[in-house]
This record gives sequence, C-alpha cells and structure tokens, in this order.
Amino acid sequence: MNLKEAQALLKRYNQEHLLEYYERLSDGEKQQLLAAIAEIDFSVLENLDFGKERSLGVLSPADALTLEEIEAKRGEYEKTGLEAIANGKVAAVLLAGGQGTRLGIDAPKGTFNIGVTKTLSIFECQMRNLIAVAKRAGAYPHLFIMTSTINNAQTVAFFEQNAYFGYPKGKVHFYVQKTAPAISTDGKILMEETYKPVLTPNGNGGWYSSLKEAECGRILDKENIEWLNVYGVDNVLQRICDPVFVGATIASGAACSGKVVRKVSPEEKVGVLCKEDSLPAIVEYYEMPDKQKTETDGRGRLVYCFGVILNYLFGVEKLNGIYKSKLPYHLANKKVACIVGGKKVVPEQPNGYKLETLTVDLVKLAGSCLGFEVVREKEFAPVKNATGVDSVETARALLEANGVEL
Repeated sequence: MNLKEAQALLKRYNQEHLLEYYERLSDGEKQQLLAAIAEIDFSVLENLDFGKERSLGVLSPADALTLEEIEAKRGEYEKTGLEAIANGKVAAVLLAGGQGTRLGIDAPKGTFNIGVTKTLSIFECQMRNLIAVAKRAGAYPHLFIMTSTINNAQTVAFFEQNAYFGYPKGKVHFYVQKTAPAISTDGKILMEETYKPVLTPNGNGGWYSSLKEAECGRILDKENIEWLNVYGVDNVLQRICDPVFVGATIASGAACSGKVVRKVSPEEKVGVLCKEDSLPAIVEYYEMPDKQKTETDGRGRLVYCFGVILNYLFGVEKLNGIYKSKLPYHLANKKVACIVGGKKVVPEQPNGYKLETLTVDLVKLAGSCLGFEVVREKEFAPVKNATGVDSVETARALLEANGVEL
C-alpha cells in the first residue's frame, strides 16, 4: 500500500489521523505504518453501538442432558465417542491467547505454576487430561493452540522446553489469533506509537476463522476432522475430547454442544445457556434480566440454571458454513496506552474500547446446541484471580480433591 492508497482508505472510514505524524517518520517507520494500515479490517468499525446494552430477544430455558440422563446412557455414549476419537474424527482447540497478569506473572496464563511443592503448570494439568483420553482411545487427537501476537513465542517455547508434556509434537499445532484495532470513545483508532496503531486480540469468537485461514486449516481438510472440542485455558479441570461428551453430541444430531454446570446462585458470574427467539444462546451474567436471573421452578430451583464453562464441541461442517458470517463485536471498555499529542500516555481510567468477538455468538449461528451437564467439582476449577472466588486457591483445593498431587 502506498501513501495515496492509505489516504483514500482512511478518508473513507474517517481515520485520517493515523497519518498525523507521517512526515516526521523515518522511511522504515513510514513503511511499517502503511503496512499496518493495509492489514486492518476497517469494516469492524461499522455499526458499533457505544454504551448501548445488548437488546435481548424472547428468552426461554434451554434443554440439557442432566447427570442422570447421561449416566443412563454412559456406556453407549462413551463407545461412540471413543470410536470417533480413534478414527481421527475429533480434534481439540485450546484458547490460550491471554497473559497471566491478574495472577502476577508477565507470561502466558497457561504457564502459571499451580503447584505447591512441585512445578505444575496450567498447561500441564490440561495436557494430562487429554493424554489420558488419547491412551484410552489408542490415538492422539490433533491439538490446535490459539495464541496471540503477545504470547505466541513464549507459548511455543514453553511447550518445547517441557517436551510437549509427553504429547506427540507432530500432533500439536500453534496459530496466532487475529487482531482488531483499539478505538477511542469517539470511534478513532488509537496509536501505540506514531507509526503503529494499537492492535489487540479480536476475542475468542474468531478462533475458527483464525484457524481455518492459517496453515492449520489444511490439516482439518487433509485429516477429515469432523468435530472440534474448543476449550479455555482458565480451567485446570477441563476434560478435553471427553468420549462421553463426544458420543452424546453425535447421538443428539446437534450442530454443537456445550458443557454446563448448575449455577450455585443467581449472581454467579457465568454465562447461561438458554434460548433466545427459539435459537440456542448464551446470555452473560451481566446481561441476564433480573426476572430470569432469579426465576425458580416449583421446587425452588433456578429455571435458568445451566452455566457454561467454555468447553464446546462444534461440527466442522457447520463451522465451515457459518465462520465467515459477521460476528457482532463486543466493546470492552479498557485503559489503553496510546499516543496523545505525539507522546505516549498511560491512562489511569478507561479511555477506549477493545473490540472482541465471542464464541457464544457462534453457538447461536450453529442453530442447535446440546447442553451437557457435568459435575462442577470434577470439571470446573477456573483460575481467574490470584485470591478469592475462582482463584489459584480454589483451583488448588479442587485439584487436590480430584487426587492431583500439588
């Protein structure tokens, strides 16, 4: 892209300020800025609603396979799932683009040591669970790991240093999440340097488009993979490529499925699997209206009770049909260091927005979703904070309760 092309593009989107310092830049910096402008998807700036709350449709409770229903058909589901894994039809996708800042480390979150008397990273906890399934199925599923521009090199190095935790190196594939520009409260793209726009990871909703359009996409096609189990790095008790989960999803005929736990209270900070205008939907805890949030049945149990744990199974055929659909961008109000008046400023208060897509929006596009209830104490140990609720402390206690030596 040359200067005239950049000027025309920026004028179209009212972002001419990106070239404000152009004449002061070195030749190398000019080329870097023009290259960055060429890479930005400016269409993400269209139709953004600043400060506007999500408008929900008509909500109704979601159906889900309960623990009792799953137990009654466990053998059948497990057999189907193990066959699919053994035949290479199932792969895993780990969402690992975040840093462990809230845990006190300047490194990928998955590298955090959850051990007490020995070293045990979050990555290793999850890899152990995947390896256990692989040994039962007699085959190692492909594992795709989505990193970010911030932590990719560190993540790859960590897996190398730990010999992939005993997993076959040829079955582990890294790819980098796409980015989106960070914007000011009036919709202007912020500048990280005078020659560099602020670009941040575009949210976990882009996990499949980023995978499909990376080198990893060829593996999907070549290996005829039919199901992708996508999960978050936060949860140290994640059961990945769970044969019973896989088998139940296949038997249901649903386009996707999600593991859920029963909420412990209306205020619990988890998204809720429900239906919105008769389509499967996940409504975040801060979006759920008070009426539905607190509604109970005749036995005093929450009606909207199924909280998601970021462990989904998606059919690849369905994903191929929907991944190019425009997912809505969610505006996350953040403190963003940026250039103001030619100087770098680190704000004390939120000064802009990061644009993020969410996996929950893929669930709605899929058209059908099987809720699959799991035992909270065995599969849900999120590590979001250093102390308190959903913290290192609570996760360690749950790991020990499940027989993991720390």
